[in-house]
Amino acid sequence: MLEAFDFVIFGGAGDLAQRKLIPAMYRAHVNNELGKGTRIVPTLRKAKAVEEYQDFIREAAEKYLREGEFNRKQWDSFAKMIHPKLVDIASKDEKWDDLAQFLKKGSKERVFYLATPPGVFGTCCKNLSQCGLITDTARVVVEKPLGYDLESAEAINSEIGLYFNERQIFRIDHYLGKETVQNLLALRFTNGIFEHLWDAKTIDNVQISISETVGLEGRAGFYDGAGALRDMVQNHLLQLLCLVAMESPNKLDADDIRAEKIKVLKALRPLKWDAVKEHTVRGQYVTGKMNGKDVPGYLDELGEDSTTETFVAIRAHIDNWRWAKVPFYLRTGKRMKKRCAEIIIQYKDVSHRVYPEEAGQLHPNRLVIRLQPEELMQVIITSKDLESTDIRLEPVVLNLNFADTYKKIVSDAYKRLIMDAAANDPSLFIHRAEVNAAWRWIDPIIEAWQRPENKPHAYEAGSWGPEAAEEMLEQDGRSWFNVEEFTSPEAN
Repeated sequence: MLEAFDFVIFGGAGDLAQRKLIPAMYRAHVNNELGKGTRIVPTLRKAKAVEEYQDFIREAAEKYLREGEFNRKQWDSFAKMIHPKLVDIASKDEKWDDLAQFLKKGSKERVFYLATPPGVFGTCCKNLSQCGLITDTARVVVEKPLGYDLESAEAINSEIGLYFNERQIFRIDHYLGKETVQNLLALRFTNGIFEHLWDAKTIDNVQISISETVGLEGRAGFYDGAGALRDMVQNHLLQLLCLVAMESPNKLDADDIRAEKIKVLKALRPLKWDAVKEHTVRGQYVTGKMNGKDVPGYLDELGEDSTTETFVAIRAHIDNWRWAKVPFYLRTGKRMKKRCAEIIIQYKDVSHRVYPEEAGQLHPNRLVIRLQPEELMQVIITSKDLESTDIRLEPVVLNLNFADTYKKIVSDAYKRLIMDAAANDPSLFIHRAEVNAAWRWIDPIIEAWQRPENKPHAYEAGSWGPEAAEEMLEQDGRSWFNVEEFTSPEAN
């Protein structure tokens, strides 16, 4: 159990607080992970919202917690920890003084969560400083997107850095809190069977895909100014790439893990100008069908013309000894056929085929690490069809579904990361140098896409993206692995 701490949520009535932060803290309470005296302090801009907050957040919890999770008795106990406060981040007035007086009567262990637009991060940190609330043990958690390019990211980081030192700043990427992502390190660095087969000598290619079925969902203003490259690739996909490609750290502490991730980002082969056209595909969804129903295209949802991409595919290379000549294919998109996030490690073909052609096609061995919607690992191997006396080869799946193996698993990335921030463990958070290195690689792609000839390719909603993305892999004699190829197979 953690020591008592104050968890202050700036933006306490926002979507993130309702869907993720408050449910995460409720789960921590139910699991008896919160020390006695822990307080949750959501800040709100209107007095009426403060008065109605307890009913408001309870109704949100009933809506967003998993089926069967909400328990009224447990919630009533949890609700005693919630102390909503009236604060306008932009206005340094007596309400900030009231917040300061309240917090100074509690624990000096404070976690400030900025569930707000990045434009007010600096103002919020300044006001916290002027109120004397930033102690040596205080931490601040900031959400993505952290800037729109290297220059804006540096400006935001520098502004926060005026008030918090780097050790106190926790840049969150919720994908790093997923149990399956954390298990990737255990898979790699505690199992010789995998670590000895984790380099260019044995691996043909790596695919990292995050596909979404949703469209804009009320995020039109933000999304059209960002696009899929900034929203997903610069953080989620590159962070997953780092965990797949990094060397073993000396030990599993924050500094060593971050140092190895930064080496990967610096080893990414730069993509500039003509190389961007050759190695990237950007797309934008148009009208199509999702689950048999017509859905509008991106421009229809937006209500105006735009060249913002809703799909990105990238062929990346890491120029070091472990990964020389191994392509990393990154892909993400909205309004895709299936919702899925997965890492595919595809191994090289056997050097000599001993079975005749009529025995069937040889499928490559693959290690599939799925992050959502279910959390599982699969190893795809070639086997003889045991139901036939003839020699017939077919791919079969060795399946490890974590929900079957670990009966009590309730994966909650936000709970894990909030608890880590409260425990002052930054291992799963992103260092400023990582943010900068990622933007240095992304910025030239953004710049090249500004050329008028680099307009996004259209793809139908409900598909796997534009044909150009398929063609990019076909040029290499490869193809995308899609979740529907092996959907929830029985263990073999």
